[in-house]
Amino acid sequence: MYPLELVKPMAKDLTDFGFNSLSSPEEVDQVLGSKEGTVLIVVNSVCGCAAGNARPAAKFALHNASKPDNAVTVFAGVDKEATERARDYMLPYPPSSPSIALFKNGNLVHMIERHHIEGRSAQMIADNLIDALNTHCEGS
Repeated sequence: MYPLELVKPMAKDLTDFGFNSLSSPEEVDQVLGSKEGTVLIVVNSVCGCAAGNARPAAKFALHNASKPDNAVTVFAGVDKEATERARDYMLPYPPSSPSIALFKNGNLVHMIERHHIEGRSAQMIADNLIDALNTHCEGS
């Protein structure tokens, strides 16, 4: 577990942008267990690829005309139980931090794992997310 003082700015990077932080398994179930609408979830992390690629890409993708109904985040190494529950919904993909997933009507429809984030620019990841949002989300 990471000290809260260390991760608070990293978490705020998404929550200040409109992502809702999920800190319990019950909160994760309430959002990801819903069979209606779309949810973009970011499994946040302290690693450099989260700071340099994943978080900027997720924020940039939300500038797109087609947006998810909900944008949420869990923090690996901080919200342990919430992260584990979110990863249950992301099966069969193995645990990955950071990662970004899109759900539609309770089904996982798009997954970006850490190995898709490392070595790619935030813009490349955002373009991938935008394609998924355009496919699965209604325009605003």
